[in-house]
Amino acid sequence: MLITLLFVALLAFYVAWNLGANDVANAMGTSVGSKAVTLKQALIIAGVLEFTGAVLFGHEVTETLATKIANPALFAATPQILVTGMVTVLISCGIWLQIATSRGLPVSSSHAVVGAIAGFSWVALGVNAIDWSSIGFITIGWILTPLISGAIAALFYSQIKHWILDQPNQVVQLQEWIPWLSTALLGVFGVIVLPSLTQPLTDFVIEQVGFTVPAYDIPLLTAAVAAVGLTIISWRQLRDLGTTGQTQESTQSPMPNSVERLFGRFQLLSACFVAFAHGSNDVGNAIAPLAAIVYINRTGSVPTDGITIPLWILILGGAGIVGGLAIWGKKVIATIGENIITLQPSSGFCAELATATTILIASRLGLPVSTSHALVGGVVGIGLVQNLKSIKFQTLKGIAAAWLITIPVSAALSTAIFSIAQILFF
Repeated sequence: MLITLLFVALLAFYVAWNLGANDVANAMGTSVGSKAVTLKQALIIAGVLEFTGAVLFGHEVTETLATKIANPALFAATPQILVTGMVTVLISCGIWLQIATSRGLPVSSSHAVVGAIAGFSWVALGVNAIDWSSIGFITIGWILTPLISGAIAALFYSQIKHWILDQPNQVVQLQEWIPWLSTALLGVFGVIVLPSLTQPLTDFVIEQVGFTVPAYDIPLLTAAVAAVGLTIISWRQLRDLGTTGQTQESTQSPMPNSVERLFGRFQLLSACFVAFAHGSNDVGNAIAPLAAIVYINRTGSVPTDGITIPLWILILGGAGIVGGLAIWGKKVIATIGENIITLQPSSGFCAELATATTILIASRLGLPVSTSHALVGGVVGIGLVQNLKSIKFQTLKGIAAAWLITIPVSAALSTAIFSIAQILFF
């Protein structure tokens, strides 16, 4: 059994590696494309934050995927079939993510996992074992996510373009808008990240002080203080650039002006939040099957409720994500950041802000979405505001095709691999 666990751990690392190579482009692709950071800087920043997010906050999503997607009660009498199925999921997802990454196509690892689980469940227990309502929700999310993100990005960018970029004195306009940009940035990302970060403090106040604190009071206060701090720092940075009161060159100049440089710093901060949130959420796609198998090995039973995720599994997933990003992540980053439209920091910032807003809204509605879909939609929304001809539709065709076939391909791979395993081992 030790050899089996080692094999499964290597498979989970392989999936995490491919996930890092593909999905982490969602956080850093636009920042690299807009020249806000270099590729090397992006790899380092994303690596640190993805790993931190995965280790500190990856257990909740992992627990959900390990116990809620496939109906564990159906496997109670035959836990070995669930073990085989979860191994099948890892192999199928790893193969598909590697194929997509080699072609520079951003796909949804969440969809690949769901497709693979549906595939082996169908073979193992029949068509009724598949939760078709979940598949329906995923389909709805696939359709709506890029549309909503594109609309929000277009709205954000059109306002920034009108009130700042198209004005004769961009610096003065930006000075007036910095407080609002800071509030929007930290408001959206703060709601995603801060509740998890400040929960220990909330629990301490309730348990030790005996004072009941509403769930979002501390996150809101933290975000407000951070927004004020970011505003003051940004004003100082803009003043230090030495261009206050001067008429700026066109934002289309080959050399970025002070306004775009400041937007680059806003965009880098937004990318950091996306990387952290992505690590905390998507690591479960790689390590949930491993967590379920470890639980079965330890207890001899199928996990039917919440399970505790060992720290070493979270570290394994985080390390895999970082390794894949560093070695194979360049192609997908280039696709999102450079091969759809030409981005500047101001437009890249709007695309990332729209992505986070879309994910937040969908989470509140309980609708499963893909970060890849949201960010691509946001980038296209920017292109619609700039110039329809600036959008490289040939790239979009390849991305859309990859989206469309992710679930059926991963399901087919899982079906085939599980069928072979059944013949060999059962």
